[in-house]
Amino acid sequence: MRILYIDIDSLRPDHLGCYGYHRNTSPNIDRLATRGARCTNYYCTDAPCLPSRTSLFTSRFGIHTGVVNHGGLEADIRSQGTERQFANRGPYRSWMSAMKQAGYYTVMVSPFPNRHAAWHVIDGFREAYDTGKGGMEIAEEATPTLLRWIRDRGKEDNWFVHFNLWDPHTPYRTPMKYGNPFEDNAAPDWLTEEIIQQHRASFAPHGARELHGWSAGDGRWPRTPNEITSRQDFKKWIDGYDVAIRYADDHVGHILNALADADILDETLVIISADHGENQGELNVYGDHQTADYITSRVPLIVVGPGIQQGHVDEGLHYNIDLAPTITELVGGQPAPRWDGQSFLPVLTQGKNVSRTYLVVSQNAWACQRSVRFDQWMLIRTYHDGLKDFPDLMLFDVENDPHETNNLVSEKSDVVADGLRLLDTWTSEMLSNVPNTSDPMWHVIEEGGPFHTRNQLEKYLQILRESGRSEAAKRLESRHSKFNS
Repeated sequence: MRILYIDIDSLRPDHLGCYGYHRNTSPNIDRLATRGARCTNYYCTDAPCLPSRTSLFTSRFGIHTGVVNHGGLEADIRSQGTERQFANRGPYRSWMSAMKQAGYYTVMVSPFPNRHAAWHVIDGFREAYDTGKGGMEIAEEATPTLLRWIRDRGKEDNWFVHFNLWDPHTPYRTPMKYGNPFEDNAAPDWLTEEIIQQHRASFAPHGARELHGWSAGDGRWPRTPNEITSRQDFKKWIDGYDVAIRYADDHVGHILNALADADILDETLVIISADHGENQGELNVYGDHQTADYITSRVPLIVVGPGIQQGHVDEGLHYNIDLAPTITELVGGQPAPRWDGQSFLPVLTQGKNVSRTYLVVSQNAWACQRSVRFDQWMLIRTYHDGLKDFPDLMLFDVENDPHETNNLVSEKSDVVADGLRLLDTWTSEMLSNVPNTSDPMWHVIEEGGPFHTRNQLEKYLQILRESGRSEAAKRLESRHSKFNS
């Protein structure tokens, strides 16, 4: 069997037609999805990019690998200690090492290892191609490397290729000559003028006022506005994101055509997924992935190919770390004893209901949060707000309020208690079932907080005061006094 994993950075599922989006962003992905299985509750364990792909390729939670941040002590993988072998083929072997042991030739086409100094994710790959721009490449700069590989080597059997597209990751840089297929399509209607004004009175890096990080934009990216002042600005912003998805989808079509031209499309297992989602106004975060919420943590998973149930839609709860044992089992390989992932292969091959009872997801690069997804709920516990206007606890009914507009903490104390018990149980289990494990989230807090907001408090307080948000500045300063005491 041949396996092609197309990893589209920052792609949220609800902006794909096959997941119900009202815009035609993904015709090629949508057609592909009709031929296979689609998972609707598939989550990265640890967001954003570096923690997520580390977990994917190690099949281990960030609380075990130690990789939960984008810099500092918890951005490098932990030592295996006395269990470390001559080569990583034992209990901690990577997903790709397991695929190699199963007889697969493994290839990565991605700038990701160089972008994040993430050398551990290369473990087990026979070949690695860096497409050269550190995640700033557009699809037409990345796809040719993969197309050449398919042309030269595709007809060989038993290969696994991981390929990255980066277009939906900010800044949205699809060439202007591509146009705007959504010029006449309304933006999602959940983000009202009232909510926008609430966001503008509040604060967050990548919030409505600081849309491009720590400031308004400078006009450098013509597909996006400088700030979100109105629904009109939001439409321009969301058009930038959706055009990037459509542009990436065009290149998915080119790739599928290349497989067909090589007469191997029907024999190739194609996987479409992402490292994390992308908040688009949810929790006053626009075009970034700064939370452990429903939007950042939930990602698409579409699997199509030999032996996969055609047209199956699975609503079970799964992690991205579950994909490694699933695919390894599919090809007759052996999952590693230290993997945290659990195979859900019967979902894909038989349409069976195989689901975890709840999920715990984390974020430590832009905030320190740990959240639990259970029943229809997402309970978010914030330990360090990353300079965003977050209360300590947020509870959302994500089945009925997917954009997280109504915090139900004060109304659902029993649900909050259930969620906190699940969080505590999970944390205790994770810290007890691997020798010498400590909680990397607390290390992040102790060394100054999330990497991207570390040492930025005074600068941001000044920005808030100068922009007429003195009350917001007081609230933020008071909240952070506990970290300075």
